Amino acid sequence: MKDHILQIADSFWNIRGEFKVGGIVNIGTHASLVRRGNGKFLLLDAYTLNEDIKARVDGMTHDGADIEAIINLHPFHTVHVQAMHRQYPHARLYGTKRHLEKFPDLPWEPERSESEACAALFADDLEFSVPAGVDFISSNQHLHFSSVLAYHRASSTIHSDDTLMYLRLPGPLGKLKQPEITFHPTLSKTLERRAGAAGEFRQWAKALAEQWSDAENLCAAHSATLLASENRTESIANRILSALQRVEKTLQAHERKFG
Repeated sequence: MKDHILQIADSFWNIRGEFKVGGIVNIGTHASLVRRGNGKFLLLDAYTLNEDIKARVDGMTHDGADIEAIINLHPFHTVHVQAMHRQYPHARLYGTKRHLEKFPDLPWEPERSESEACAALFADDLEFSVPAGVDFISSNQHLHFSSVLAYHRASSTIHSDDTLMYLRLPGPLGKLKQPEITFHPTLSKTLERRAGAAGEFRQWAKALAEQWSDAENLCAAHSATLLASENRTESIANRILSALQRVEKTLQAHERKFG
């Protein structure tokens, strides 16, 4: 599917783009545009906007002048960071520790995306959550489980990169299996190798479902969007708890090994 922008609510838009593994298999990626309560805008994550999407974003933001910040939330989603900064050079630029190390010449703000200090800057509009008990930046660059999840309460929308996924099988296969929220399959490899890590992750996931219990929409990077208008079964909170139950064997195996 070609790049497009999907309006989730009056103040939230999800930009869906391409990301091809090995230049062949398109697993997709995304960014989101959020209108703040003060009328200004934020971009969550980076994606190079094509001409049509940029024209639409510029039309909403006075040619980008109203975009206050670009907040990069996944330490390993770096392909489009420089290009998006070039498209909106006046927006304040936030990134994780890995972003700052990978692109030291960019004008990064001092508050890292995963920090409480960064969360406090945008607390009027967004809530951030960093998974507990797992490597935030894995030493193996192919393990992308963790990211900063963002919740925009005004639109009841969760923006997630790899941590939470919404898997929808393509074509006729989609009729055979209902899509479901899952945790990224690299959980077992990214749980910290120490006692208590599995329990911390379990408690984090339960707390996330409780704290964001009114969430109605989920925008996930390499999968799909789950919208309130399409969700006629379980709430997103209950779907997160179901996803947690499905990884319980993984968590128990970790506990048997590390305590």
